[in-house]
Amino acid sequence: MDNGAAGVGLAAEELSSSSPMAALTGWTYGVSRRYQHLLDKSTPHMLRRWIATLVVAFIYVVRVYFVQGFYIVSYGLGIYILNLLIGFLSPQVDPDIHELSDGPSLPTRGSDEFRPFVRRLPEFKFWYSITKAFCIAFVMTFFSAFDVPVFWPILLFYWVVLFVMTMRRQISHMIKYKYVPFSFGKQRYDGKRSSSTDSTSLPS
Repeated sequence: MDNGAAGVGLAAEELSSSSPMAALTGWTYGVSRRYQHLLDKSTPHMLRRWIATLVVAFIYVVRVYFVQGFYIVSYGLGIYILNLLIGFLSPQVDPDIHELSDGPSLPTRGSDEFRPFVRRLPEFKFWYSITKAFCIAFVMTFFSAFDVPVFWPILLFYWVVLFVMTMRRQISHMIKYKYVPFSFGKQRYDGKRSSSTDSTSLPS
């Protein structure tokens, strides 16, 4: 009888001690669900999302300008954005190695069947990653440990050279396989008859 009462008391004590953690877990889960819901609602509003990102980027630039530092953070941010841009402009399956993959790939000849252009990095993830990167970089500017003294013109020059070389290689890849990862200014389906080409297909 005493053992049973002791067991009940121990269980009650464990429940009481774990309740704050359970409450914290529940609160975190609720915030996560709300945050994901807001992201889902923002998906179709592409223009508004990018305007908000431009505002965040402008705030970060102003912050760096006034503090006159954190150039290494800006350099890392630039390299990260360049990497995201390459993923955004690249097809999900590289035509150079499409023989090794069973997934969808770009048509490489005019006689190939139509396959839609699927980005390696979708637009929404591209936007979300850039926005998050700017927010993280902005927060880092409030910690002096990240303000490493560097000669910023050298970093800027190196980033520009890296950008030009990377984009040159990417444009050469687009020309070689005749694809354009954008849809503006292209023919579209009008609902009655289909156009002979599409923004994600190759010209015949």
